[in-house]
Amino acid sequence: MDKKIRVEDYMVKNVVSVPPDFTVEEATKRLISTEFHGLPVAENGRLVGFVTAKELLRAASRPQAKIRDIIRRGTISVNPEMDIDDAARILFRYGLRNLPVVDKDGKLVGMISNIDIVRSHIERATPNKVLMIKTFLESKHKIKIAVRRRIIPIEALRPTQHEVYADELRGRQFEIRRGLVEPIIVVQKRDYYLLIDGHHRVLAARAMGVRQFSAFVLEPNIDVELGLEKTAKERGLLTMDDVKIIEGSHHPLVEVTTRLIKEES
Repeated sequence: MDKKIRVEDYMVKNVVSVPPDFTVEEATKRLISTEFHGLPVAENGRLVGFVTAKELLRAASRPQAKIRDIIRRGTISVNPEMDIDDAARILFRYGLRNLPVVDKDGKLVGMISNIDIVRSHIERATPNKVLMIKTFLESKHKIKIAVRRRIIPIEALRPTQHEVYADELRGRQFEIRRGLVEPIIVVQKRDYYLLIDGHHRVLAARAMGVRQFSAFVLEPNIDVELGLEKTAKERGLLTMDDVKIIEGSHHPLVEVTTRLIKEES
């Protein structure tokens, strides 16, 4: 049975908040320094409200007004033990981007956002992808494969994809900065790891100075040459430097989405 994913597993724990006696000007400056679209209002560690960017904008003509005087009464919040899917429903129903997380004593302990919800769903989808690849390789090559989670060096990776898109690399870098880091999938070989899934992620991370990456490692009981491994060798793919980065062209997903938008307009 799947482990229940809770809000506390994905929430931001180092919460930036403002006291109710902060001015609109002070709160605006603090909000700008964060990645959120609103901030919890806390007094002595306890949640007393929430101020949004829209509320601060409405009160911009009164920069010295106190936050306690511009926020609405009552604040929607969630608790750390709540199922993350339930938190997602609350965000959706009320059209919110962020939710304060409060424990049973009313203490502010975190923030959960839409990006955290997305990250939880992507990370839960990856094991299913791993299982599909594992099953396929075991059936095709008549081998047994063990799966382990590991941190592996990027320099030890051998690619199987000959090209990536520059715009997608930039998108992946944005995701990495926001903490959305889906593990890659590799097959362990004698002297290297064969990269099955995650070429854009790896190259984006490497360009940011990252030297290692979280991975699902498939460990065959017999070292056999895989079909995609043979194809990669024929294409001269031995290191990540051999992967071509395509500039001036969009990732196919972006192309399809753009085309659909044009057709609907």
